[in-house]
Amino acid sequence: MKILVTGGLGFIGSNFCRYTINAHPDVEVTNIDKIGMGANPSNLKDLEKEKRYRFVKGDIRDSKLLNRLVKEADAVVNFAAETHVDRSIADPNEFLQNNTLGTFNILEALRKHNSQARLVQVSTDEVYGEIRQGSFKEDDPPKPSNPYSASKAAADMFVHAYFKTYKLNAAITRCTNNYGPYQLPEKLIPKTIIRALKNLKVPVYGTGMNIRDWIYVEDHCEAIDLVLTRGQSGQIYNVAADNEMSNIEIVKKILKQLGRDQDLIAFVEDRPGHDIRYSLDSSKIRLELGWKPKHSFEKALKETIDWYVRNESWWKPLATEQILSPTPWKQK
Repeated sequence: MKILVTGGLGFIGSNFCRYTINAHPDVEVTNIDKIGMGANPSNLKDLEKEKRYRFVKGDIRDSKLLNRLVKEADAVVNFAAETHVDRSIADPNEFLQNNTLGTFNILEALRKHNSQARLVQVSTDEVYGEIRQGSFKEDDPPKPSNPYSASKAAADMFVHAYFKTYKLNAAITRCTNNYGPYQLPEKLIPKTIIRALKNLKVPVYGTGMNIRDWIYVEDHCEAIDLVLTRGQSGQIYNVAADNEMSNIEIVKKILKQLGRDQDLIAFVEDRPGHDIRYSLDSSKIRLELGWKPKHSFEKALKETIDWYVRNESWWKPLATEQILSPTPWKQK
């Protein structure tokens, strides 16, 4: 089986490439990535000599290149996206171009050149918007709150439309917040770890009471793999680990693990449109595909912290003042 992974040098994409190569000895992975802000070539240095892995530098908006790669593939897993909400507030156009139009280009390439290939569109819980009580199910309508989630919701709608209109073999996954190795320092968990290691103030938006459900990235990769191989076309699968915690709880856990005092916490101006709580009902993927997370939150968080402590050479070039900014959504 030949899988085309788009955006495979990003956090989740690179972990998925590694997971797939290790889990499936008969699978070949081609990874196309433009090496934008969320990508890092060093994420997959360990696969450089792997014969079943190939990297192609390129943009999914390059139709000529994308068409050629899609023709060769048995399946496409689309991770390619701008993902940071704060940056989407500062520059929405990049998110429309990459997330929505990029997905459209993939769909067109499949429609014209390889309509039998399998597509898994990797989406996000943020497309549903916030929920104060209960959990979103797959048939709940999207109600995005920021340009990032709007661009992903629009991409999902195109995927569903191409399934209905052109009978493309496509499914969608929507996952909660990921954490683990190789995550860009702009995200909450690595930013907290890195700033704490540098004895810098750790910024927390508003009161820190915004709640997210956290999943270890390898558990997410396994869920995507199951949807790719066993999921039904035209279906959406929510992926959640049932680890709901407020941002301030996460920050305090990290500081405690690193032996840092909580006076490093600095509450800062909240970003616009900051959703209070996300929550997904993942019973569908658990019942239909037999998926469940294998990693406990406490153990996996400790392993993640230890990874960043051991791998300063990976994150140090990325931990710029801009990336570690307390309020990146203000940057133009």
